Amino acid sequence: MKTPCQKIESSIIKQFRKEIWRPFVKALQDYKMIEQGDRVAVCISGGKDSMLLAKCIQEILRHGNVEFQAEYLVMDPGYHPANRKMIEENARLMEIPVTIVESQIFHVVADEEKSPCYLCARMRRGCLYDSARKLGCNKIALGHHFDDVIETVLMSMLYGGQINTMMPKLHSTNFQGMELIRPLYYVKEADILAWKEFNHLRFLQCACRFTEKIREEQVLEEEVKTSKRQEMKELIQYFRRHNPNIENNIFKSTENVNLDACLGYVKNGERRHFMDEYEHK
Repeated sequence: MKTPCQKIESSIIKQFRKEIWRPFVKALQDYKMIEQGDRVAVCISGGKDSMLLAKCIQEILRHGNVEFQAEYLVMDPGYHPANRKMIEENARLMEIPVTIVESQIFHVVADEEKSPCYLCARMRRGCLYDSARKLGCNKIALGHHFDDVIETVLMSMLYGGQINTMMPKLHSTNFQGMELIRPLYYVKEADILAWKEFNHLRFLQCACRFTEKIREEQVLEEEVKTSKRQEMKELIQYFRRHNPNIENNIFKSTENVNLDACLGYVKNGERRHFMDEYEHK
């Protein structure tokens, strides 16, 4: 008889092979995310995405043909004790050998009035890189998925006035020799939710101390409605009713940028405009 952990692992390979396992493996291959001899710090926030990522990494270690090592890193920025407990219990249930790093990031940014979320994100990312390097890792893996990618494209256009996407991997500018990878790049959030429900799992949804209140399954409705990312989710849902391929089209648009029909672009920090070359054609 299978243990609960074995059932969870089996579901990734069997029941969700098409929706999760194959897209996960394809992203690793397409973008050469993990190479021979790598030591990868899998960063776990306690949510469904990072927990699934950890299990996928464990499975590719067992079944893949690339030899590498993995560390499973939980950075505690000052979680409520109940949230910390949930992460630890899920790690035990799913047999993920986590290393927990203590920090006081929530406390440090508590008095920041202008942009606490921006400061918190920067500090958390820096702490992850630093902790990963101390563990001997050369890469950190984050649980961003396909929906995060296309939502980022829309947010950059509608709120930033630019076209940016969330890259599948990045070299760190502050930590020499370190690289960030996103192995769930092709995995859709709806399939992650389906996997979670199939296995009757319960994960953290929002652990931010600024918005934290006693809750069971969901963040407060008013928090969700004010989220720019939630706005993008709803916008994509609207588009999908008229065009079921809308998500893939948004994703592909960042691979098919036509510079001959582009007013301007930035490359290596240098801004170019079509008028710079127009008179010479």
